[in-house]
Amino acid sequence: MLREIRPAIVVLLALTLITGLAYPLAMTGIAGVIFPKQAQGSLIERDGKVVGSVLIGQEFSSDRYFHGRPSATTAPDPNDSTKTVPAPYNAANSGGSNLGPSNKALIDRVQGDIDTLKKENPNAPVPADLVTTSASGLDPHVSPEAALFQVPRIAKARNLPENRVRQLVVDSTEGRLFGLLGEPRVNVLQLNLALDQLKAG
Repeated sequence: MLREIRPAIVVLLALTLITGLAYPLAMTGIAGVIFPKQAQGSLIERDGKVVGSVLIGQEFSSDRYFHGRPSATTAPDPNDSTKTVPAPYNAANSGGSNLGPSNKALIDRVQGDIDTLKKENPNAPVPADLVTTSASGLDPHVSPEAALFQVPRIAKARNLPENRVRQLVVDSTEGRLFGLLGEPRVNVLQLNLALDQLKAG
């Protein structure tokens, strides 16, 4: 009996070491050499300080900055561990709201966002991605249309010509991957960092 169990235990331990330790360490090492920036989280630094990641959105509420998509992520309520509170772009709790299109809370929230945005730019249709959340709640991008929609507000708040801010959006727009995959998009954090540079210039 022991002779039959011993090989099974040896194989289990060997495979655990190979697949649970050696392989992940090897892949981490290779990734760190071939893709060092991506392996470290695609972090963005300014003046030696990490200000965010290319891969995870951030909440910008000031009129002086471009806003990203709404985020439905939450965090534990510090006053009641059985409840959660809104925590936009919380990477520790990625996910959507799971509210269906007929849910009154979702309808009211979207309509409220549309009404607010229409006051901001009454002459343009509100892009869908400015009022809808992504599945992860962490999307760092908006469509070029969503960024251009915000140009009048930002130009006014920063006392800049609209055409300069609009050109910044155009210059910051990323095309489809290999010209085929995905949709054109704008990384909100990178755009806002470029916006600060535009002000300084």
